[in-house]
Amino acid sequence: MDPLVLQLQLTTLAVGLLFLTVVAVTIWQTVEIVDAYEKEALTVFGEYRKLLEPGFNLIPPFVSRTYAFDMRTQTLDVPRQEAITRDNSPVTADAVVYIKVMDAKKAFLEVDNYKKAVSNLAQTTLRAVLGDMELDDTLNKRQEINSKIRKELDEPTDEWGIRVESVEVREVNPSKDVQQAMEQQTSAERRRRAMILEAQGERRSAVETAEGDKQSDIIRAQGEKQSQILEAQGDAISTVLRAKSAEAMGERAIIERGMESLERIGQGESSTFILPQELTSLVGRYGKQLTGSDVQESEGLEGKEFDAETRKMLGLDDIDEILGEIDQAAEMDIEQLEQEAEQIKSGEADIAGGEADVGEPDIPEPDLDEPVDDEELVTEEETE
Repeated sequence: MDPLVLQLQLTTLAVGLLFLTVVAVTIWQTVEIVDAYEKEALTVFGEYRKLLEPGFNLIPPFVSRTYAFDMRTQTLDVPRQEAITRDNSPVTADAVVYIKVMDAKKAFLEVDNYKKAVSNLAQTTLRAVLGDMELDDTLNKRQEINSKIRKELDEPTDEWGIRVESVEVREVNPSKDVQQAMEQQTSAERRRRAMILEAQGERRSAVETAEGDKQSDIIRAQGEKQSQILEAQGDAISTVLRAKSAEAMGERAIIERGMESLERIGQGESSTFILPQELTSLVGRYGKQLTGSDVQESEGLEGKEFDAETRKMLGLDDIDEILGEIDQAAEMDIEQLEQEAEQIKSGEADIAGGEADVGEPDIPEPDLDEPVDDEELVTEEETE
């Protein structure tokens, strides 16, 4: 084969391969595929032309450049910053900033590296916010710190086409000396609360003990009072009965003395007799019992019955009723005291206030209308 022909064929093959390569590279430079979550800024010869939307795009080859912008929410870590609070206490804090590109054209044309710009702005803002607050506020008011930082970032980032969606302060730590002082303060506060609770428990126990002693004394005094009332009534009744018995014995002595006088008058020589009216009435009343005569009917030698005033004074007609009321009042007082004791144990009653109101039984005035058997009085007189 002729060498010249072979050389020509090789040259033609090389040119064809070069052409195919150029065509392939041109097609590659002409086609631009944009992801669904991105937008790209297109420049031709360094001049901004437009934003490429997600999907398949054709651009001028070899003279075009594209810059991609992620349109999703992005997270920026703000490095730990040291600041001095308004009360001159050193603290350190770090935060997280959530941003989103709202206008890719502004983010491309108005700021160089918007992520770095937002991060630096967040650092300076964090230090400024912490410096305007007290130490206790920096530890307790996280939401207020977040709101202030976000408000400070909104205005400059809007000019860059960036929206600050949220700012979260992760940690705010005071210095070690301040932490130790805070721990000592917390420990002292807990000891104080423990001492207060212990003192309150001892006070409650003492009050409940005193309440129990008071209730016991009230019940004991109530019983002694009822016993004294019954004893006094018994003494009064006994005194009246002895007086009535003495009165009946006095009448009997008068009758006997009168009969002796009649006997002496009958032994005299005079035929005229003058008798006192009281003696004649006593003879008519008790003559049968003393002499065995049946000249005048009589009811027997009996003591006089108590009059209505005396029976009312002694309460002879109401003794059983009075005893029943006293027992009922005592039972009611005991039940009431038990209920109050239960309320004190359950915490329903106020242990520090008020005194227990323990009522006294209402004992009515005795009504002495009950009849007394005169035969029993006579029997007592004879016994005496």
